Amino acid sequence: MRVFVTGATGFIGSAVVRDLLDAGHQVVGLARSDTAAAALTAAGADVHRGALDALDSLRSGAAAADGVIHLAFNFSDYTRAVAADLRTVETIGAALEGSGKPFVITSGTSVLTSLLPLGRLATEEDAGSVAGPRTAVENAAIALAKRGVRSSVVRLPSVYGPGDHGFVPILIDLSRTKGMSAYVGDGYNRWPAVHLLDAARLFRLAVEAAPAGSRLHGVGDEGVPFRDIAGVIGRHLNLPVVSISHEEADSHFDWLGAIASADNPTSSALTQERLGWRPVHHALIPYLEQGHYFNR
Repeated sequence: MRVFVTGATGFIGSAVVRDLLDAGHQVVGLARSDTAAAALTAAGADVHRGALDALDSLRSGAAAADGVIHLAFNFSDYTRAVAADLRTVETIGAALEGSGKPFVITSGTSVLTSLLPLGRLATEEDAGSVAGPRTAVENAAIALAKRGVRSSVVRLPSVYGPGDHGFVPILIDLSRTKGMSAYVGDGYNRWPAVHLLDAARLFRLAVEAAPAGSRLHGVGDEGVPFRDIAGVIGRHLNLPVVSISHEEADSHFDWLGAIASADNPTSSALTQERLGWRPVHHALIPYLEQGHYFNR
């Protein structure tokens, strides 16, 4: 299968490209810079020059492929990124309409935060918050199933692994700066998580076989208590592990405040049943205990 991938040189995208190539697929990565193009070529993928705001390049890339995986998302400007995400899904969806080709997009388990009764695991059958900006993107992708596109949504939790520059490294750097590793309240709010390579394999399985209009959860750990994460960080950095109040969360964690105090337990049981996907790599806490994140 010839698979067109956006975000192909990112943390997750690079692993997805490798998994696709190793499985015998041909990969065409969207590249907006010479650096990205060189990285794709070195990995063994073909290069399609363009960007998310160059809609003609998205259309031509999608139309020439047997399937599409959309991973690109700029978290540094969330509002603009969500708008670009929706525009990208609509543009690629229109290019694939009536073809029956697979189109896999990326969302997050965070769309389900605070929507469910306390203690219940979120499942693939739960819709995101109506008010949530990424829910509109999910719904646009799911709606493509009625327009002849085998569309699916992969919801990701916190993704960890080699090359990570996301939530966990940010928490570690913050702890170093603040001189303590903090959690909010009793710290038993839960973070779902998945190893990078398990997530990459799920994207491949989705483009190969996900049912049209399906939501999938790339979740290995259903919910790691935030207190446990703070504890590992504190031990490895030799810092005190401290509880802070909900009122202090935003000032301490900055933009991560809401995430650090959210409870987001999430199941991937239906995804595992549908696609035969099984997380096989180290869970988050054992992976952190290996020390990779603290040797940088």
